[in-house]
Amino acid sequence: MEYGYLGRSGLKISRLSYGSWVTFGHQLDLDGATTVMQAAYDQGCNFFDNAEVYAAGRSEELMGAALKKLGWSRDSYVVSTKIFWGGDGPNQRGLSRKHVVEGTLAALKRFQLDYVDLVFCHRPDPNTPIEETVRAMNHVIDRGWAFYWGTSEWSADQLREAWRIARENNLIGPTMEQPQYHMFHRERLEVEYANLVRDFGLGTTTWSPLASGFLTGKYNDGIPEGSRLALEHLSWLQDAVLGDRFDERVAQVRKLTEVAGDLGGSMAQLAIAWAASHPHVSTVITGASKLTQLEENFAAAAMIPKLTPEVRAEIDTILGNKPKGDRDWRDG
Repeated sequence: MEYGYLGRSGLKISRLSYGSWVTFGHQLDLDGATTVMQAAYDQGCNFFDNAEVYAAGRSEELMGAALKKLGWSRDSYVVSTKIFWGGDGPNQRGLSRKHVVEGTLAALKRFQLDYVDLVFCHRPDPNTPIEETVRAMNHVIDRGWAFYWGTSEWSADQLREAWRIARENNLIGPTMEQPQYHMFHRERLEVEYANLVRDFGLGTTTWSPLASGFLTGKYNDGIPEGSRLALEHLSWLQDAVLGDRFDERVAQVRKLTEVAGDLGGSMAQLAIAWAASHPHVSTVITGASKLTQLEENFAAAAMIPKLTPEVRAEIDTILGNKPKGDRDWRDG
């Protein structure tokens, strides 16, 4: 496993990480959560991602119980939560100072931890001034409840505004962003955020490298019963990932699977390695409910060096969606 810095911070995180969305509290109980977390840790994973909304808080409870059971040294892993959807009450959601503070404290209680390493604003809040949120996140850090704060699915303009407020008021700006990033969803990370990497040293903890499983090839013959795209509470994913392009996407995955085979790996490994190899990506959050899934996902680390410029160009040709304006941050 390779480790890199989270943006311009001094925090090192594993190139591949593990997230509990969908699985903890839905597909995995405490024993299952403990087993997959230990397997990920043994593979070199040191970052475990969570959120207050996952399984309505049960995901954090399971992860916290698993961490307590595993007994790892606290300085050997990084754990996160995300604040926005904490309940149905008028002040149990959003990014007001009240919910940021109370949501963070509630998450710590569920985790049975004194602090989380990372806390994210899970979505932008149009009803709360960005300055209020920036000041609230600084309060969380000043109190030692988290070490770094960031955002998830904020626009570049919103991030620049947060940084402007932070600099003008001698506050800490967002260290990282958690955007969706996979072969079918590239524009935001590769184009919209490109200058933020240069100007603010923005780190990224990207999610959904497999496009909710579509990039494994398991949907090539339709949507199987019990798969993620078939789950009722995740029905919105089908439109978000595929839109009306199901047949086109299947044809692309079939061709990409051939590329993966030529490189000695699976389609899932190619998709994860492709996302992890982009220079704007600090870590790729993977998910798994079974040890076999986790082992296959983490084996993608060995494929990353095989993604030469020629291979990436072949992938771009198959996808036909390379965003205009994409550039490597090392070009300045």
